[in-house]
Amino acid sequence: MTDPEDREQQADVTRLLLYHLNAPVAEYCTLRGVLPAPGAVRVAVRAGDDGHARDFLYEIPNDAVAPYYVPGLLRSVLSGPQVYSSSDVGEVMGMTLIRLRPREIAVDPEPEQGLALTVVRALSGPGDDENPFLIGFLMLGDSLLRLYVQRPDRPGVVGVDIRLTDPLQSALIASLSSLVGEEQYQRQAPDDPHCDLLVDLTDY
Repeated sequence: MTDPEDREQQADVTRLLLYHLNAPVAEYCTLRGVLPAPGAVRVAVRAGDDGHARDFLYEIPNDAVAPYYVPGLLRSVLSGPQVYSSSDVGEVMGMTLIRLRPREIAVDPEPEQGLALTVVRALSGPGDDENPFLIGFLMLGDSLLRLYVQRPDRPGVVGVDIRLTDPLQSALIASLSSLVGEEQYQRQAPDDPHCDLLVDLTDY
C-alpha cells in the first residue's frame, strides 16, 4: 500500500471499527480484523454462534464510500440477505472473501454518527492532557452537534454548536479554538446548565 489516500482511508476505517472489538457489528457478528488491500479495505467478520460460526472478509473499495459510512454499510450487509456474483466471491486465509459494491447496497442512515465521531476524534487528539480543549459533546438532532470546550485563557465551559455536513468543514475544526473567542458568535445558554456560554457556528 503506497498511495497516501489509501493509507489514510485504511487508518480511518481501522479507528472507526476499533469500537466493535467489544460490541457486535450486527447481531451474532463480531469484528475479527481490518486488513489492507490494494485500493480497498478488507474487514474480517465472524458470523454465527460459537457452534456454527463462519469467517468472512468483506472488501470495500476506497473510492466507493467515506470511512464513516463503513460501519453502517457492514450492518446493512450483515443484517439481511445479499446476492453476490461468483466474480465477487473468493477465499483468502481460510475466510470467504466478498467484494462489496457499496453503491448497490442500501446503507442504514447513520452518517451523522460517523461525522460526529470524526469531529470528536479530531478535537481530542494528542495535546495537553492536563488542560484538554474538548471535554464533552451532545448530538442534538437535525445534524447539530454541541461541543463542550474550555479555553486555556479563560475559566468556564463553552458550548459550541456546529452543523454536521458532508464533507466536513476541516477549516472550521482547525480554527475552532480561536472562533470560540469571537464575540460575534457568542450568546447566552440559559437552557443548558452544562456550559457558561454558547458559541453558534452553525452558519459558519
